[in-house]
Amino acid sequence: MLQDKKVNLPESCLFVKNKILSDLDLGSLLLYSDQYTKNHIQSIHKYYEIKKLMNNNDVLRRIRYIFDYNDAKMISIFALAENKATRTQISDWLKKETDNAFKECSDTRLAFFLNGLIIDKRGKTPWPQPEIEKHLTNNKIFTKLKIALNLKAEDVLNILSLAGFKISKHELSAFFRRPNHRQYRECKDQILRNFLKGLQIKHRP
Repeated sequence: MLQDKKVNLPESCLFVKNKILSDLDLGSLLLYSDQYTKNHIQSIHKYYEIKKLMNNNDVLRRIRYIFDYNDAKMISIFALAENKATRTQISDWLKKETDNAFKECSDTRLAFFLNGLIIDKRGKTPWPQPEIEKHLTNNKIFTKLKIALNLKAEDVLNILSLAGFKISKHELSAFFRRPNHRQYRECKDQILRNFLKGLQIKHRP
């Protein structure tokens, strides 16, 4: 908890920006602030709630919810990509960041899961398993989900529109190009978040 003292604006803003609020009580922070500071704290808190970064655990949670997978199904998807995940590991990855038992899902682990999802949805190919990425970008995640669900560009645009997000077909194609391509475009969290939101609306309205 905060010490029994007034909290100045820079200090309180730093708490919010660094997401220390996950371990602190927002009410306590506001209690020790004057009205001017309170207004700024609430504004910044709202901003970071809206703009908060997507992480691998978020993606795993959302996919599980969208397709209503239980622990056994999650374990089987990892196994399809020749990767073992225990029930305890999956439970810890799915926990909220504020839970003491929470564990971060690494890029490699999420890549295994998404590769397993492709096999689960599309079937196993006769070719060897692709090399697992050690660094997973939003573009890679987006691409793997598109492949797993066998989506064409029009399908992806329709899913994004379900979330109230509109982009052109040309803009969309840039996310799926090779990083060294001159028209490659980085997939921001906002795009991936809205795509997952659209999937949720489609599959669990």
